[in-house]
Amino acid sequence: MIEITMPRLSDTMEEGAIATWHKQPGDKVEVGDILVEIETDKATMEYEAYEAGTMSKILVAEGENVSIGTPIALIDDGTDAAAPAATPDAAAPAATPDAAAPAAGASVAELAEAPNTNPSASSGNEATSGSEVRTDDTGERQFASPYVRKLARDNNLDLSNVRGTGPGGRIIRTDLDGLLAPGAEAAQTPAAPAPATVPAPAPARAVSPSAGGAPAGGAPAPSSVDEKRGSESVAMSKTRRVIARRLGESARTIPHFYVTAVANAEELMKLRADLNTQLTAVGRPKVSVNDLLIRASALALREHPLVNASYIDDTSETMQVHHRVNIGVAVASENGLVVPVIPDADTKTVTQLGVETKQLVALANDKKLTLEQMSGGTFTISNLGMFGVEQFTAIINPPEGAILAVGGTKREPTVVGDEILPRYQMRYTLSADHRIVDGALAAQFLQTLTRLVENPWTIIA
Repeated sequence: MIEITMPRLSDTMEEGAIATWHKQPGDKVEVGDILVEIETDKATMEYEAYEAGTMSKILVAEGENVSIGTPIALIDDGTDAAAPAATPDAAAPAATPDAAAPAAGASVAELAEAPNTNPSASSGNEATSGSEVRTDDTGERQFASPYVRKLARDNNLDLSNVRGTGPGGRIIRTDLDGLLAPGAEAAQTPAAPAPATVPAPAPARAVSPSAGGAPAGGAPAPSSVDEKRGSESVAMSKTRRVIARRLGESARTIPHFYVTAVANAEELMKLRADLNTQLTAVGRPKVSVNDLLIRASALALREHPLVNASYIDDTSETMQVHHRVNIGVAVASENGLVVPVIPDADTKTVTQLGVETKQLVALANDKKLTLEQMSGGTFTISNLGMFGVEQFTAIINPPEGAILAVGGTKREPTVVGDEILPRYQMRYTLSADHRIVDGALAAQFLQTLTRLVENPWTIIA
């Protein structure tokens, strides 16, 4: 009997909710079949079977939320006696904070290769919770982490002769050092997540201010202050809790400083209008001001690579300067703030950037973004201009070194020569990590960005 446990599907995941079961008790299960859709703090992801058999029992119903490592289903593979039906209450306790919280700067690959935090998990459990079972020359069972399997597929590696050094003989990333060509992993390594923390306790049950005595469930009665305010407890989504944790960590630990510039966007708005007229005539999608800014920012980062960098930690003698320009776009989706990433933005046309951005926004609203689509960012743009915001500052998205906050573009009286004329003006503020970006470098970056915005043909040239 194979026990399927709640897997870790994202770098910040601490628990998951069952969205949809694709297999029911009695259904045949083949390797690679989609078993279930799991809602995480970032997206809804499909989870596939790594061993064949027959679905025996579903332990966690659709809509229920359980911690990582909790048994969610049993698959009968015909090799073992039926295991006792496990329930979430009987599951092994969740990992301790020290075991569950990744070190600062840990990569998603390292998280995927971390030992199973369920102390009762056997090697069979390891396999079904994210490691594929393989057989080597000696006939022994082998395990490989999901990240290793992805590297093996992308680089045509044969894992049958690789000896795993991870827990239970599992093949981990470092076991592939002799097989991977230099630079083979560069395009696949996601950004390091912010340090995880212990999950916040569940919010108290909402209480009506007018209710007397203690509410059901043992929750304390509201205080007289709460009664006067008419307050109630509103549950925070997993996404909102992760946002709170990550941005709080960023604001507390990163020494932010801010540099603001104003650009004459008159020619940019004219160019956009002309472009959209021609694009519409040939049936192609229009471009937005944000699309042009993404392209301009990517070109400015190419000229100032030290802004396209990450601080590692206080003990490191080096910083990471990224050769790829991967722009994260802050999206206020219906499910909370997410930052999907456009890889190699400096190599794409404005039209390509527009199409890709629209696709990512749609996926964000449907909670269908994959971990890969939200990883690997080197710089982020947050644009609130469409809401009439003139200027604001943004919090850096770790482990990036800077973020650009873009305000609205509107016509203002502007001195042009000896005249005062109406001109489109655009304001943007760069928030930078002072540990790796100095004020002069930030100013030079904004100077280059302003030059591009005021001479927009250089953006699309």
